[in-house]
Amino acid sequence: LYLQRNLMLKPAPWRPTVFISFSLGLHLLAFLLVIVMPTLWPWLLASILMNHLAITIIGLSPRSQWLGNNWTQLPAAAIERNEIALTIDDGPDPNVTPKVLDILDDYQTKATFFSVGINAMQHPTLCQEIIRRGHAIENHTQHHRHHFAFLGFKGFTQEIETAQNTLTTITGQRPLFFRAPAGFRNPFLAPVLHQLNLTLVSWSVRGYDTKNRNAEQVKSKLLNRLKAGAILLLHDGNAAISHNGAPIILEVLPDLLEAASKQQLNFVTLRQAF
Repeated sequence: LYLQRNLMLKPAPWRPTVFISFSLGLHLLAFLLVIVMPTLWPWLLASILMNHLAITIIGLSPRSQWLGNNWTQLPAAAIERNEIALTIDDGPDPNVTPKVLDILDDYQTKATFFSVGINAMQHPTLCQEIIRRGHAIENHTQHHRHHFAFLGFKGFTQEIETAQNTLTTITGQRPLFFRAPAGFRNPFLAPVLHQLNLTLVSWSVRGYDTKNRNAEQVKSKLLNRLKAGAILLLHDGNAAISHNGAPIILEVLPDLLEAASKQQLNFVTLRQAF
């Protein structure tokens, strides 16, 4: 009920971060100075280029907070409750997701699936099964475009809002959280998410299970950062195939859930943590 009321509330006006405010001020100052003192243009241009380089580097840092609010761990109250979140990206995949759901059932674990809109459209029944089993589906864009981070305000809005409508229609639940493809973004994303009442989520630790075919290495990375408040990232879509011929997530997940149980960590969806 709290989440439903939260969705109905009109959000407060969007406020840029200190870094974004500084960047906007720098651009304005450079514009005014080049009019008043044209001979300074080389220095002003250099300062603007350095600022754009900084923005690019920050945008390629998925866990950065400088471009806007970004969950890299669960809220403090969830940490106090010894909660942890498993997030699963890029699906649903009919060859992988059903097996993931069965493993989660075996360990009575709830997860958050960041689903791609076009994949959901191709497998709507599978999305509905995810919800039926008590998990959550959140927004991972409509097309998972590789150039997503280079889109502007209009492009972000189209990709994210289309996915919002797609996933809401299929599941009956409107997503509350958003994850950018690969976590990459630019300053236009934060105001779009604010407009759509979405919270950006990255992760605490990932195992690079879309590239690394060594299940033990993926597992080791995740287990080393296993603690209350952690947001773990695995993939049911685009999952790498292990040396044993199985999607990495299927080999890693049982041991990961077992280790969390031994540490008395309680898996929750992001909605439950919220």
